[in-house]
Amino acid sequence: MSERKVLNKYYPPDFDPSKIPRMKLSKNRQYTVRLMAPFNMRCKTCGEYIYKGKKFNARKEDVEHETYLGIRIYRFYIKCTRCLQEISFKTDPKNTDYEIEAGATRNFMALKMAEEQARREEEELREEEASNPMKMLENRTQQSRNEIEMLESLEELRDLNRRQETVDYATMLQQYSNKETERERLERQEREDEEYIKSVNFKNKVSDGSKRIVAEEIIEEIQEKDAANPKPAKMLKPNETGPTFKKPTASSSTTKGLSSTDVVKRKQPLVVLKPKPKDAQKLVDAVVNADSLNETSASSKQVKGPSSGGGLSLLSAYSDSSEDSS
Repeated sequence: MSERKVLNKYYPPDFDPSKIPRMKLSKNRQYTVRLMAPFNMRCKTCGEYIYKGKKFNARKEDVEHETYLGIRIYRFYIKCTRCLQEISFKTDPKNTDYEIEAGATRNFMALKMAEEQARREEEELREEEASNPMKMLENRTQQSRNEIEMLESLEELRDLNRRQETVDYATMLQQYSNKETERERLERQEREDEEYIKSVNFKNKVSDGSKRIVAEEIIEEIQEKDAANPKPAKMLKPNETGPTFKKPTASSSTTKGLSSTDVVKRKQPLVVLKPKPKDAQKLVDAVVNADSLNETSASSKQVKGPSSGGGLSLLSAYSDSSEDSS
């Protein structure tokens, strides 16, 4: 399939380009180009405003005997849209801008004026520093002072951010670090668990710092000989264990020696607070007094038992009292 639009031309074998006649054109020939207005302008004849970006069919020509660092300068001719007055402007490669020549005036541009003023002030400052060394020294001192103030303000901002930060980046990086071995990780976890257990505040913890001691259960066998004079209960120390007893069986020989009057005394486990040195003696005295009261009550019951069983003795006692009264 052949191309619809052919770009290459056919040149016959006997083609001689020197035989083509050449046109004699003027040296400063003008070309018609399509362009947009490079800035806002106002026509001097009718006062029409031409805004930046408006399109025109303009004539272009080279400016004779004017260049900037080997760069050509071009001139453009446009017509006013209202009165058809010709307006001309040219390029300005030095300032990367355009310069109005005739037919209109350029409107005020604050940005361009500010840039030109700043450039002039900078040039004047350089000239003054070059001619006056004291002024240059003052400017350098002021510049160093400004740098120190900026560094101090930066440090203050860093301290403020450091106080307000809540994320501990060091711990977070250490937690997700691959350099920590498995053993070190387990040891760290165990250490954290122990610290957490120590920091827990239990509700049943005694506020005064004393420790609770559980008195162990004591089983004692008291016979008739020891019934009259029972021994006080022995207080166990915190790390002392009480005597252990085996349960007697029917086949054992020890059951034969026991009488029917043997008593087995079972003490309930006591939960007491570890007393202070002054209160320890009071506690021992209280236990001894309780045991003595129990002994006296038991002896009184034994004395009253046989006297109440004999009715004749009561009758004789009654008859003696009646005779004495008569």
